[in-house]
Amino acid sequence: MPTDLIWLITGVSSGLGLNLAKIILARGDKVIGTTRTLGGKPHHAPQVLGGDSNEENYKLIQLDLDWDTEKIQKAVTDAVGIWGRIDVLVNNAGYSHKGLAEEVGSAGFKQQFQTNFFALMDVTNALLPHMRKRRSGTIVNIGSRTSWRADFPGASIYGSSKAAVRVYSEGLATEIAPFGIRMLIVEPASFKSDTFSKTPWDDKNLISDYAEVGLGPKQINEAIQIRVKQMKNDPHKGMNVLADVVRGEGVALKEEGNAKELKKWPLYLFLGKEAVEGFKEKMEIMVEKTKEWEGIVGDLDCDE
Repeated sequence: MPTDLIWLITGVSSGLGLNLAKIILARGDKVIGTTRTLGGKPHHAPQVLGGDSNEENYKLIQLDLDWDTEKIQKAVTDAVGIWGRIDVLVNNAGYSHKGLAEEVGSAGFKQQFQTNFFALMDVTNALLPHMRKRRSGTIVNIGSRTSWRADFPGASIYGSSKAAVRVYSEGLATEIAPFGIRMLIVEPASFKSDTFSKTPWDDKNLISDYAEVGLGPKQINEAIQIRVKQMKNDPHKGMNVLADVVRGEGVALKEEGNAKELKKWPLYLFLGKEAVEGFKEKMEIMVEKTKEWEGIVGDLDCDE
């Protein structure tokens, strides 16, 4: 990969995307950032993203994940045309649909999947021909700790969309590897920039039974606010780790004698203590259940 990478980062208006854009510009790379709308966003001024010297290295384009496939395709094609190539795609844009599974229903799930999963596929597919032709590229898909641990009320909608991203990314990684294209699945915990707590609860179809057992919007939002106050993860630190891994520097290097060597490409990158612990807890649960039942479910061969 060239040392001056060109990044396409979806969703740079706030949070992880904005922090990553700042870090990448500070390291001398070029950034094409996307937002749903272009108007009224002064914090995207290049000066804010690292000083006047970075103005020529930063471009902001419109890309709405609710667009149809053809319109997304055109936006990505136009992005490639800005500097003639894109080395790194970061699929960061998305949102969290808050609500209980039954209350939200399939319509809510479809809306969540359209933005968080199907549009992500459209962006990726629009760029893959370019990367295949160059036999080079990195795709970074931002997942979530919730894709591993969604065992709390209101998490099934967002968590299932991010689980779909994870499984899709695992399979796609095997298909694009022969073309020299790398996949990185980032599984972050909640960060201080997280907008989850600010997202309104879907109350279009509230079912009184849930409120009676303590699962009404007010009760769950109170629990969420407690979790928000406990958030300690710094988005700037998290995105610095991501930048190191993609660029092959900093924490991506290991000491080997008197020299430094590049660590093996991780495929998975967990960010934040809660993400690491959540994954370990899930694996422990799965191993425990497997051991408990393997004598019964593991011997199901056909009789001779």
